[in-house]
Amino acid sequence: FRSWKTPHGKLRTISRTTSEDYQHWSAPVALEPNFPGEHLYTSLTHPYFRAPHIYIAMPTRFHPDRGESTDIMFMTARGSSRYDRTFREPLIRPGLDPARWGNRSNYAALNVVPMSDTQMSFYTTPFRRWSFRTDGFAALHAGADAGEWVSHRLRFKGQRLSLNCGTSAGGSIQVELQDADGQPIPGFALTDCQRIVGDAIDMPVTWRGSADLPSLAGKVVKLRMVLLEADLFALQFVA
Repeated sequence: FRSWKTPHGKLRTISRTTSEDYQHWSAPVALEPNFPGEHLYTSLTHPYFRAPHIYIAMPTRFHPDRGESTDIMFMTARGSSRYDRTFREPLIRPGLDPARWGNRSNYAALNVVPMSDTQMSFYTTPFRRWSFRTDGFAALHAGADAGEWVSHRLRFKGQRLSLNCGTSAGGSIQVELQDADGQPIPGFALTDCQRIVGDAIDMPVTWRGSADLPSLAGKVVKLRMVLLEADLFALQFVA
């Protein structure tokens, strides 16, 4: 909910309280994700429907000294943790319509909801809808020069690795599974991975013609990916 006290002055900010019965509530905890001088309104914090252990927030950034104009920001959190502000720029700007540069013109309503397997949306008024690719808030991107990404150590449950990704006709993605020390696991090296070319919400990753990973489930591994003219929106180990 909105509160006012912050280390930077009397700014609109976000606090959290919880209840198991909607009658008795915990003492408010000031989360204060604001950058200096920043007003944040209406946090719209809710579990992401594709990964409910991750909370997404779409607060309105309020500018009282600029005609009370507003932007819609994007933040994330996990459980009771503080908000992550990796993305400092707004997700939604006022845009070309002069009417959207006034007060109360850019407030996200309710939650992000799935519209189909490939599209999700949220509403700012009963008549205005913003649509995104499923999981398409952000992406790991590589252009004409290949890019590489290596994950932290992790354990997974599931039988195969699925990517939400897209490449150009000349681009590709390859995935390597490494042990805890960062060494390629035999049979799952980058050279064993079939190049991924295409665009899909559920793109299977295969090594030597097989997507099966039960032998590695529960073990500590790392992921290494090489992208060329490609975007990776999400990854998931699935049954």
